[in-house]
Amino acid sequence: MKIALGPLQYYWPRVTTLEFYAAVCDWPVDIVYLGETVCSRRHELRLPDWIEVADMLAEAGKTPVLSTQVLLESGNDLNTLRKITENERYAVEANDMGAVQRMEGRPFVAGPFLNIYSKPTLDVIAAQGAVRWVMPLEMGRAGLAQLQRDRPAGLRTEVFAYGRMPLAFSARCFTARNRNFPKDNCQYVCMDHPDGLLLETKESQAFLTINGIQTQSALVYTLIHALDELRELDVDVIRLSPQSLHMDQVAAAFRAVLDGRESADEAHRRLVPLMPAGPCNGYWHGRAGLDMVTPGEIVVSQAPDAHTPGVRARSAA
Repeated sequence: MKIALGPLQYYWPRVTTLEFYAAVCDWPVDIVYLGETVCSRRHELRLPDWIEVADMLAEAGKTPVLSTQVLLESGNDLNTLRKITENERYAVEANDMGAVQRMEGRPFVAGPFLNIYSKPTLDVIAAQGAVRWVMPLEMGRAGLAQLQRDRPAGLRTEVFAYGRMPLAFSARCFTARNRNFPKDNCQYVCMDHPDGLLLETKESQAFLTINGIQTQSALVYTLIHALDELRELDVDVIRLSPQSLHMDQVAAAFRAVLDGRESADEAHRRLVPLMPAGPCNGYWHGRAGLDMVTPGEIVVSQAPDAHTPGVRARSAA
């Protein structure tokens, strides 16, 4: 099973971003998704810069994939989409149906935002040229098992296995709104929050994370305990979503479990303090997304302390 590093969801300074991907060259990941998928106002790196990063990673033996933006809002966004889909050097992850159409039958990766929940949809996407599809984030084990039985021959499967889950996109910029800035003059305040801005309830409980126009889970989704199940379901790739700190250790932990050098329990205990928030995996088990289910016990993560990064969820057992 291969490990993919998903596209960077946050807005980091140019030097920080370039240093991050330079370090990725030495990480135990096989596939690296590149490009701006959230907001076109994030200009620290433009498409030519991402191409240079892809060249560097390819020389290091990685497989770069250029990801398209999820929500296109302007002519400039469309021009960037055209350039990505017309490139002949690197594979493309299509994150909306416009990108699928622009691929014109050429091979592509069907991103998690294409809402593939059924065999007919999977058949249509495969007929359009998809060679790999990414399971929607809120789909569970049972739904994946059904689609794995029904998927077209030759179509590979990728599953989001670590990171804050991107749940929704909007034309409104929530991070700018939080600072009373209009979206068109946002002052690039996303850069002040390298892992997103936590949204709390009135009771000071972690609820969601806002990241510009994107809404994420407050907790960190992890399928470290489900790697054997994913292998049994014939999943080809697991995706880890970048975070600002300790991402090298996260990738190493997943690789160690996949290679049988460390147990899932040991890796999980090592990962929790490295997370920007507490863990969850409820969707995989058909439960509330905030739940954390581990072998032999259920840990309910519905009321973490919003002010304590990496908080450990309480055992209900």
